[in-house]
Amino acid sequence: MRMLIHRIRNKEKQTTGNGYVYNDEGHIIHKFYTLELPWKNNETSISCIPLGIYDVKKRTSKKFYNHFHVLDVPNRSFILLHHGNYYTDIRGCILVGQDIEDINGDGNEDVVSSKLEMKSLLALMPDTFKLHIANANQI
Repeated sequence: MRMLIHRIRNKEKQTTGNGYVYNDEGHIIHKFYTLELPWKNNETSISCIPLGIYDVKKRTSKKFYNHFHVLDVPNRSFILLHHGNYYTDIRGCILVGQDIEDINGDGNEDVVSSKLEMKSLLALMPDTFKLHIANANQI
């Protein structure tokens, strides 16, 4: 199994995307949505990570409970896929959700039902897998 994130919209405060889980035969078996910070040259805590292919493993912490750790991100550490709703919940990580909408009325897109989506992804994904991050016009 592998995961693909297509970054769709890069705005001033956040980047939204579509996420897909592929089985070993290359078929999409699950779709979700993502929220990241905008691209700011991979600067720690204020930028999304570079496009590319990354190894990911399941991880647990007191703050985010069960989540995913994106490994070997150039010049960055502890990049996670975790639950959260707003761009203000992000310090360079990737939030997942079941939809995108402005849930707090601030004019910025947020991810919805993030804890439910994280639970779904944790049940679906193996302990380690590949994550491909691309712009929507790639692949």
